[in-house]
Parts: sequence; C-alpha cells; structure tokens
Amino acid sequence: MPHPVVPREWFRNKEGLGLWEGRGKVVATGVGTSPTARRWDEKPETSMGALTILAIRKAIADAGIAPEEIDGLVLTPESTTGISKDPNTPPPPGWEKHFKMASFPQAGITRGDIDWLLLNMPELKNVKFMMNGPICMSVSFVAAAEAVARGLTKTCLVARGWHNLAGRYYVGVGASALNTASGRFKYSSIWGLPACGTTAMVFEEYCRKYGKSHDQMANFVVTSRRNGLMNPDGYYSQHRPEMITVEDYLTARWIAKPANIYDNDLPIMAALAVVFTTPERARDHKQKPVYILSHGQTRPESMGVVPTLEQWERSTDRMGRILYEGAGVGPDDLDFENMYDGFTLFHQFHLEGLRYAARGEKRGYALDLYETDISIEGPNPVSPSGGNNGNGRTRWWNHRDSILQLQGRSPSQIRKKAEIGVSGAPMPDSCDALIWSAKPPV
Repeated sequence: MPHPVVPREWFRNKEGLGLWEGRGKVVATGVGTSPTARRWDEKPETSMGALTILAIRKAIADAGIAPEEIDGLVLTPESTTGISKDPNTPPPPGWEKHFKMASFPQAGITRGDIDWLLLNMPELKNVKFMMNGPICMSVSFVAAAEAVARGLTKTCLVARGWHNLAGRYYVGVGASALNTASGRFKYSSIWGLPACGTTAMVFEEYCRKYGKSHDQMANFVVTSRRNGLMNPDGYYSQHRPEMITVEDYLTARWIAKPANIYDNDLPIMAALAVVFTTPERARDHKQKPVYILSHGQTRPESMGVVPTLEQWERSTDRMGRILYEGAGVGPDDLDFENMYDGFTLFHQFHLEGLRYAARGEKRGYALDLYETDISIEGPNPVSPSGGNNGNGRTRWWNHRDSILQLQGRSPSQIRKKAEIGVSGAPMPDSCDALIWSAKPPV
C-alpha cells in the first residue's frame, strides 16, 4: 500500500525559524553498510533489496538492540539516478524462491519498497511508523529526525539501497530515449550533454569570476580517493584499491571540459541503514549517540534551463544561514565538512556557502583552500569520508562518515577532536543537510 511522503512543513527551508525544536532530541547510533558491486549480476541474493536487508540487519546489530525495538522505518524508494525498469517488469527467474513478492514485481530490484522489506524481514514486527523520503537519503534522514523529535517513532530505521543495471549510465534513457523532446528537455537532453555538463559550465563561470583554474582541484580529488581507500566498505577499497595521483588527474580525459573523468562519480550497487532514536533510549545502545542539532533545505529558484553561478552561490549561502540558525552554532564550530561531491566541481559551492575554513573570506577561496593541507591529519579536513568520489555513487557516504567521525570510529578518522560536523546532498541549489554533534547542545 502507498505510504506517506515526508510533509513539506517538516523542512526548514527558510530563514527566521530560530533554533530547531528537535535540537538535541534525536540521535544516531547503529550504522550498517552492505558490500558493494559495480553492477547487478541478476542474482536475487545480490539485488538492491537483498543489500538493503543486509544493511538494516547490520545497523540493528551495530546498535546492539533487538529487531523488535524498531517501531519506525523511513525509506528512500528511488534506487538509482540511471537506468531503471517499468515497475511491472517481471523479476528474474528464481526471484520468488528467495523473496516474497510485494504489490509490484520490481520491488527490491529497481525500487525500494517498505512493504517488500517488511514482508521479507519478519523480525521487524513492531514497525508502526512508515514514511518515504523521496529522491535522496538526505531527505529520509530529515524525515526520521523530525519523526523521532515529534514523538511519532521511538527507534527508527533510515535506509536506502542503490542498484546499477548493465548498460550505459544516463545514455539513451529518460528524455533522451524518446523520439521527440519537449519542455526544458528539448534544450538540454538531445544535444549529447553528459550529466556533469551543467556543473562544468557553472564551474567555468566560477573560475573566470575568481581567477581560478581546474588544476587547483587536483589535491581535493586525490585526497578524497585517499580517504575513500581507508574505508573497507567503499567500492574502490573493495574492488579497485589503486591510488590516483595529481598527474593522473591533470592528464585525465575530458567528459565535459572542464570536467574530466575523475570529476565524475562511479555508479555502484550498495545500501546503507542507520538507527535513529532518542537520547534516553540510546543509553541502552551499544554505540555512542550522535546528536542532530538541526537540518536545512534548499530547492532551485529556476531562472532558465541550466543553473547559474549566482543561483548556486545564493542557494548555498542560504543553506549555511538556515543550518547555523537552527543549530545555534557557526562556521568556526565545524571540525569537518562532509558535503556532497557527486560531481567534484560543485563541492566548493557547498563549502563556501558554509564558510568552512573561510578565514574571513566569503567566496572564491575554496580552490585555494584545496591546495593547503585538507587531509584528515590537517587543520581543515575536507570531505574526510572520501564522498562519492572516493567510494562510489550513493549520496550517503558523507552522512555515514559524519556519524562515525563523531563516534570516534571512522576508518578515516580526523586527527583533531571531532565534536561538530556537517553533511548534505545533493546539488548546490537542491540540498538537504544536517549538523551533527558528539555532545548534546547546551
């Protein structure tokens, strides 16, 4: 049956709201991550649904609680940004021997589904609160945080699985697969523009305005891969553990100049689950609680077919103000930033909107910062998770790592004391972000 989508009024998407009412009333404890794969091999036991079940069971075990204690489930049903299938496409042979069938055949294959999960996880017998957080797991994190803060669920699972089918990503699918194009797609989808194309155009504007160059991105990309290779759950550490060099980056082939192949993340199969609960209940959990201080949201203020530099800067500036207002902290309180990097060339917009390590500057400083020590050993750790660039496309490595950093158990743990961090995804003008803390607010 259909489940509710997170209400629009739950999002903090404007300034002047003051401190978040749920500030310090919600914590994350257990974290579960599935193995990764480049593409699905059509076996039921390696499907997106199977990986999601595995991640959920690992999160519950990591929290040290019984499955019966889970009374809430928030799921991001979309499980790819690439190729999918019609929901009524029959599953592969043998599927019904492994899983019970939900209301549509592609549940657990190319789309996440709450009913399918509950059918195939009988141990989750006390789930009463169910909600979908569409498009991005960042939305699901916000939904779960609000649900716990509002008393709608006491111990809530947040989950998302990713599938990647055989075939080329983005090519010949969606609007570009149709015989005709209409609306905004007639300007953008029929000319062969790759997914990173609009980001590359805005990045080029940024470089012209501030006198920067693409070469200045090298240390950020190389450092992100280094951080990702420390993560035993990441795709590269599991399947392609080779390090890249600055020379590799500077000589890489262009995808949409000035975006090269290393500026694009790699689509993979993976799943993540996290346990949210109240500070009181977390006393009985195995892992240290990580407090949510606030959350924020931005959405596009469209002025045309593609975004502009001014739009992305205005939107990320607003995100910074919304987050800090709700959390009662400021840029100098951040010990690390784990904002999204699905295309590396827009990460600096997130970073500058937060004024992270700004040293009094407002805009145009991030690429200079990248050329300093941004490693986990340095004074200003940038994307210590390694993000999508260092682990594969999921849009959640950054959130996962922020929790682990503040619990003191990240595989790429920053050397200075981690007390407050931030993570958000995806785009500079369409983002949901959270500020996390190792301690309750005072």
